[in-house]
Amino acid sequence: MAYKYKVIVTDRAPFPDLEVQIKALEKVNAELIDCKTDEEIKKHAVDADAVLVTYYEITPELVESMEKAQIISRQGIGINNIPIEAATSKGIYVSNVPFYCLDEVSTHALGLIISSARKIPQMNNNVKAKKWDFKDQMPMYRMKGQTLGLVAYGRIGQQLARKAQGLGLNVIANDPYVKAEIMAEDNIKKVDFDTLLEESDFISIHAPLTEGTRGMFGEKEFKKMKKTAYIINTARGAIINQDALVEALKAGEIAGAGLDVLESEIFDPENPLLDFDNVILTPHAAFYSEGSLKELQERAVNEVVRVLTGGKPEACINCDKL
Repeated sequence: MAYKYKVIVTDRAPFPDLEVQIKALEKVNAELIDCKTDEEIKKHAVDADAVLVTYYEITPELVESMEKAQIISRQGIGINNIPIEAATSKGIYVSNVPFYCLDEVSTHALGLIISSARKIPQMNNNVKAKKWDFKDQMPMYRMKGQTLGLVAYGRIGQQLARKAQGLGLNVIANDPYVKAEIMAEDNIKKVDFDTLLEESDFISIHAPLTEGTRGMFGEKEFKKMKKTAYIINTARGAIINQDALVEALKAGEIAGAGLDVLESEIFDPENPLLDFDNVILTPHAAFYSEGSLKELQERAVNEVVRVLTGGKPEACINCDKL
C-alpha cells in the first residue's frame, strides 16, 4: 500500500499501544512509524511529514534534518523537550495537549496535600510494621482554616482551588498573568511571591518550567516558609532546587513535601529524598487515568491530521510566528 504521508513516533511511553494513533492516521492515508532507537528516529525524521513525541528530547540538529515535517505534536502539556525556535525557523508547527488531565492533576495535588497534612503514608507504614499508635505522628493540625498558596493560577490551579475550598482551606495565589479581579471572582486573594511563601500552610506548584521558574524554590525561599508548611509539586521537578529542598528538610525549615516530579526526569534509586518519611513521592503519575490517557492520544494525533489536511493546530505554540 502506498501511503500519502509518513508520521513517526519518537517514543510511546506511557501508552500500552498505538491503536488510537494508527486508526486516526489511516483515515488520511498516513503511515505510522514506531521508532525504537535514536538511529531509527534520525533516519525516519528526514522525510517524515509529522512527528509525535512524548518524552524524547528533540534536538535542534534533529529538527534541522527534517526536510518535509509540517508539525511536531507533543503528546503532553510541557514543551521543554522541543526546540521551538528551531522548529519555527523551519516552518514547522509545534502543538501540545494543554487541557487533557486537569481533573486528574488537581485531584492528585489535593491528595498529596491531604496525605501530607494527615500523615497517612507514615501511619500506614507504622501499622504495616505492626505498630498501632498514632502518637508518633504528632502533632497534626486541623486543615480547615489553613491556607493553600498556588504558584500559578491556570486551569489546574483553578480546579484545585475549588476542591480545596470545599475542604475549608483559604486559597491565595501568585500569578503575574492573572489579574486580582479575576481571582477575587473565585474568592482567591492575589499575593506577591514573598507573601505566598510566608503565609501558606501548603504551597502547590502549577507553573510551567521556564528560565524564570527554574529553581524558583531554593534556599532563600524555603527559609521564608513556615516550619509547619508543606510544598507540593505536580508541575515540573526543576522548579524546585532539590539540593536546597534536602537541606531545608534536614534543618526542619519546612514540614515536608509531596512530589510527583523530581528535578531529574531519570529516576535515581539513590535520591536522598527517598530517605525522608515526611516526603511523599509518586512516579510522575498525576496526569494518569484511563480516560485522560485516551484523550491525550486522540488530541495529539488529531493535531497531526488537522495539519496534514491543510489546517492549523488548535493548540499551537508557534502559529503567531509562522
